Amino acid sequence: MIPRYTPPEMAELFSDRRRLATWLEVELLAVEGWAAIGVLDPGVAAEVRRRAPLVDDAFVAAVAERERVTDHDVAAFVDVVQDRVGQPEGSWVHYGLTSSDVVDTALSVVLVAAADVVLADLDRLVEALRRRATEEIGTPMAGRTHGMQAEPTTFGAKLALWCLQADRDRQRLRRARAQMAVGKLSGAVGTYSNIDPAVEAHVCAALGLAPVPATQVVARDRHAELLYACASLGATIEQLATEVRHLARSELGEVEEPFGSGQKGSSAMPHKRNPVLAERLSGLARLLRGYLGAGLENVALWHERDISHSSVERVALPDALTLACYVTRRATGLVEGLVVHRDRMARNLLEGSLGLVFSQPVLLALVGAGLSRDQAYRIVQRDARRAWEEQRPFRTVLEEDPEVPLASTELAAAFDVARSLRHVHRFLDALEAVEVGPGARDATGPGGPDDGPGAAPPGERKEERAPCP
Repeated sequence: MIPRYTPPEMAELFSDRRRLATWLEVELLAVEGWAAIGVLDPGVAAEVRRRAPLVDDAFVAAVAERERVTDHDVAAFVDVVQDRVGQPEGSWVHYGLTSSDVVDTALSVVLVAAADVVLADLDRLVEALRRRATEEIGTPMAGRTHGMQAEPTTFGAKLALWCLQADRDRQRLRRARAQMAVGKLSGAVGTYSNIDPAVEAHVCAALGLAPVPATQVVARDRHAELLYACASLGATIEQLATEVRHLARSELGEVEEPFGSGQKGSSAMPHKRNPVLAERLSGLARLLRGYLGAGLENVALWHERDISHSSVERVALPDALTLACYVTRRATGLVEGLVVHRDRMARNLLEGSLGLVFSQPVLLALVGAGLSRDQAYRIVQRDARRAWEEQRPFRTVLEEDPEVPLASTELAAAFDVARSLRHVHRFLDALEAVEVGPGARDATGPGGPDDGPGAAPPGERKEERAPCP
């Protein structure tokens, strides 16, 4: 992933140094595993670990130089390690192993660590959504279907639903992490022909992994599940971001991205405050979905293994976890810093709709007054159209209609926002079941450096408060 979208923790996790250091630890643990079952003198295993090279930039360069000869990264790595350890002890490095034993087990270690970073960020996103949902649960606004004003809802209800969805993403990622926390050291076709299963158990236990049956490689449905969890998280964030983009349009003006001092919305038009962060999140979600397709194609390998998955994973897995981390942090900053224009929400709901958002309560009131549903529907539909064409309040048109047998008090009840939103507390009730994760408890703000416009500086969130109608 390009540096612009790479948090530093992810850059380190997927660096060449971390990759080779994890390979080395698998190799050293395997040597110690042979010693643990009595095949190797424990003193030899201790000497191998003592002489093991430091994985620094020079070591990475040495492996790369050797790979230009071997054209095989693991073989090059083993050659360099054995040379640094020296003989005869170095001969026990990679003893009984095949390349995928090292690569797949080490990859699981890194992917689990990366998932943990994203999970901590997801804790903070879920908690930010919960807090804002609680703040805005009583903020009336127009609910929209097909892009058209439909009935009243509240902004807090939207936030609560996003919170519940992000929590489901968190649960999916936890399950995918558990499926990914596995290792295998079982040889060329997974039959333990040249290695004792006890060595595999020793290595996996030390790394916090579970040994699993495998061919030469760990089954790739596990990796695909992890990529699905990342893609699903991206889709949730895109849904949130898309709604912010719509509500921020000049014609609505109901929300606004945080805008830092010195920030510029347009190089040409100084008045503009574009929803650039939400647009960025929408775009990156497309990449996350793309990685899932590649991961699913990696599941079907030839026989006990081929290498068609390898090149894909070198890009897709680091990029997907890195982007999942990035978009989660940026989405948290967006939620925390989002400016809510309550007055515009109320004005668009009541004045902007001319009261048409109350058509269903009027319909039901007419049915309650004895009209058939079709009769009532036709009256309401006709008067609603007249109100819109004449740009007059819907209630006024109804009051003038001799076919509407409703008293003033009955019409007032149908046009009561509080009546429409009397059950909105159920959204907050649902949030009671959402756990507060450790990442949320440790959070001190939106989290993480940003690459440009759109991050809310601490303490700079603004809210425009207006009385609820």
